[in-house]
Amino acid sequence: MRRGEVWWAELAPPAGRRPVLLLSRNSVYTARTRLTVAPLTRTIRTIPSEVRLGAEDGMASECVADLDDILTIRRPRLIRQITTLSEERMAEVDRAILFALDITV
Repeated sequence: MRRGEVWWAELAPPAGRRPVLLLSRNSVYTARTRLTVAPLTRTIRTIPSEVRLGAEDGMASECVADLDDILTIRRPRLIRQITTLSEERMAEVDRAILFALDITV
């Protein structure tokens, strides 16, 4: 597991099974059982806290990573890997996180 991977995860209702983007730093994946993720959704609002993903990213349908809805889940909730995002796409994710949390650098 590495930051930038997209996995199927079993989330609490009402979300249920859905893709999530791994956001934790890489050293967390071997040391901790709780991981920070962003859920993916097909509800696209076109706001700066979303990052659009599609076939070029390895996704079956167009969706967004919703960085306004970052959550922490237990590692056993991850089911299987879908894809790994490019460094360029992860740079967009980083900018969306800064926007979502109102962090100015």
